[in-house]
Amino acid sequence: MSASEPTFLADLPRRAERQRDGRKKRRNTPLDVLAEVPRERADPVAILAAQEADRVPDLIGLRRERMTADPFAFLRGSAAVMASDLSRTPDSGITVQLCGDAHVANFGMFASPERRLMFDLNDFDETLPGPFEWDVKRLAASAAVAALSSGMTRKQAKRAARAAAHSYRLCIGALMGVPTLDVWFLHFGMDDLGTLLGRSKLRKAAETAGARSRKRTGASAVRKLTERRASGRRFREDPPLLVRAPAKDQAAVMTEAAAMLDGYLATLPPDRVALLERFRLVDVAHKVVGVGSVGTLAAVMLLETGDGEPLILQAKQATASVLEPYTAPSAFSDAGERVVVGQRLMQAAGDPFLGWSHSTGTPGYDFYVRQLRDMKGSIEAAGLTPEALSDYASICGGVLARAHARAGDAATISGYLGDSDAFERAVGRFAMAYTGITDADLAALRAASSGA
Repeated sequence: MSASEPTFLADLPRRAERQRDGRKKRRNTPLDVLAEVPRERADPVAILAAQEADRVPDLIGLRRERMTADPFAFLRGSAAVMASDLSRTPDSGITVQLCGDAHVANFGMFASPERRLMFDLNDFDETLPGPFEWDVKRLAASAAVAALSSGMTRKQAKRAARAAAHSYRLCIGALMGVPTLDVWFLHFGMDDLGTLLGRSKLRKAAETAGARSRKRTGASAVRKLTERRASGRRFREDPPLLVRAPAKDQAAVMTEAAAMLDGYLATLPPDRVALLERFRLVDVAHKVVGVGSVGTLAAVMLLETGDGEPLILQAKQATASVLEPYTAPSAFSDAGERVVVGQRLMQAAGDPFLGWSHSTGTPGYDFYVRQLRDMKGSIEAAGLTPEALSDYASICGGVLARAHARAGDAATISGYLGDSDAFERAVGRFAMAYTGITDADLAALRAASSGA
């Protein structure tokens, strides 16, 4: 296509051509080499310490405490370490929009704009284009590590890891033949999950998690996190997890938060702006979130209508993706925009309040903004039976395939994966090898933290 030719007049390859391209890439990078783990690695403790350089100093100890709880907690918090490792292994050369942190605890429930309870990927802090199998490998490794952390055998752990990759391959193959618009609008709700699970041992855990999520509404967040004072409703402090600014800094914090919200409105559709303009900001606090994210800035903002009807928004600091040192640079100068665009690409139904902004202070920080809670929840891998964990890993693998097909090309990926079980066998071997790496890295962090 010439530089002057309109985009919509360019010829496009058919599915069969794209599938053949995937098969060619398999000849360049055979499936069995996806089992390889890096022979030489960067120092994992140094990678994590580098992340902490820009974190809230008083929360670094809490971050390490959470990460060293068990191998699965460490894996959750060490996406930067795994990104470095994945970059040192052969890759398919097939690029999609990656979640960047696709472990089993980053799938879960949330409310769609139509108030339907969805099940999907729910964390996009590290999203960036990259080789599709990086997400699959992290998902499979997380299933294996979760299994071993729960006392399961290595055979059961490997079965869970392979289930994730197997489901991914089958679902990508099925989606290859689905019309493009249908793939784009395809979504997966908790009612669909219940139908799919049938009499699976995972069904009861899913129903319990779904019922719990339906109770985790914006109203429940208000009840739990705020209290009535003489000056009105304010956040209830719970140091170090929920902390308001000192009284002498309150006015400045409120002014900066209001300015950030003004910038946030510019990233929303006009109907959302019209809705939010019915609210005013009444309080701001810092709320600790996650495992690896502990120490980043995460503000909760309490808004109210003139009648006192509350809404809590969360503004979470967005930094460079852990994938960026190993892939093409982000197309977005604002990390909050990177997160939001990636989430909108990969999720079929998302938070209607999702947007981004930048703080006005010095130094300035990038943020993405969303509604706090709004039926957000998850199925806890800990406590599942081996059979249920394999079923859960399989569900997550299928959901990941849908996200990749929405933001990438299922035909090319399917052509690369083929019809045999070679992909899941390779990913299973990688996952089991990575459990040993995770154990060693956890021991190294514990030693470094005890000596600090």
